[in-house]
Amino acid sequence: MKMKKNSAVEDLLKVMAKLRSPTGCPWDREQDHMTLRRHAIEEVYELIDAIEARDDHEMAEELGDLLLQVVFHCQLARERGAFDFEKVTRTLVEKLIRRHPHVFGTTKVKDVDEVWANWEKIKRAEKTGTHRERKSAFDGIPKHLPALLRAEKLLKKAGKIKILADGHHSKRQVTKTALAEKLFELASLAQKNGWSAEELLTAEIKKRERNFRRQETKPPAR
Repeated sequence: MKMKKNSAVEDLLKVMAKLRSPTGCPWDREQDHMTLRRHAIEEVYELIDAIEARDDHEMAEELGDLLLQVVFHCQLARERGAFDFEKVTRTLVEKLIRRHPHVFGTTKVKDVDEVWANWEKIKRAEKTGTHRERKSAFDGIPKHLPALLRAEKLLKKAGKIKILADGHHSKRQVTKTALAEKLFELASLAQKNGWSAEELLTAEIKKRERNFRRQETKPPAR
């Protein structure tokens, strides 16, 4: 495929369109949003490995692989008449400007906490009255997060609205090393019993989230 003097982004979009064309790649033509969904997760983990290795060459390559997932989904959506890469990038630019009024507007902030508070306030306003409106503080936690990450997100959101899980009413003295060893022991214990620690924690998170949501909707005590 002979390239004209375009920007690298223009070339990338043309290559992706060619791969999806009738004369393109059979594998690429067979893909859809669902078949690609887990590839994005894998690419993110590979990027994290490169970042932690402080390997700039690998990082650049892995960022490219992650960008491929973006343009692939944009091409699929363009073929469906839903959206395209231009729409995605324009939406992102507008969001960044809108959610940083302390940079692009006149809002004053004292610290990072105020930045995050404004971000959440603006995000809620954006979704209010739409089908994406979040009725609960627990809406928006990605359901496919690894169990431990999901548990941390759930507990963080519960803490923000003063809902505490069992065992959170008092701090126990523990070291990072001791806690890490305990987590590993629990995973080992689950395996010895033929269970998946990931599945067990996922099931427990679902139960706790239902309980948190019930507490969230209870009228305040008088």
